[in-house]
Amino acid sequence: QLHLVESGGGLVQPGGSLRLSCADSKATSLSFYTVKWYRQSPGEQRELVAGSGSGGSTDYAHFARDRFTISRDPAKKTVYLQMDNLKPEDTATYYCNAVLGGITHWGQGTQVTVSP
Repeated sequence: QLHLVESGGGLVQPGGSLRLSCADSKATSLSFYTVKWYRQSPGEQRELVAGSGSGGSTDYAHFARDRFTISRDPAKKTVYLQMDNLKPEDTATYYCNAVLGGITHWGQGTQVTVSP
């Protein structure tokens, strides 16, 4: 059973950057998991931001392409979401999701606020 923990959110000005991290609180390796980042704004549905397959594939939502990068650090057992050129519309709670063998795990989320 994973206990995913996200970190790295905060308040940033438009055009700024943040790097979100996702790891298991018990230091379980995420290497074999498909890991994805989602986000949700108040009153909106949760939407996919970016995904990383266990084999190294990546995919991005259209709004994330060219601004966000998902990556893994196996040594640190962490999956990152580097977000650059942030816009006010990126304001949301960002969630980490890990799937293996049909079992899905979610973190509690980290808040990202983009505002002048």
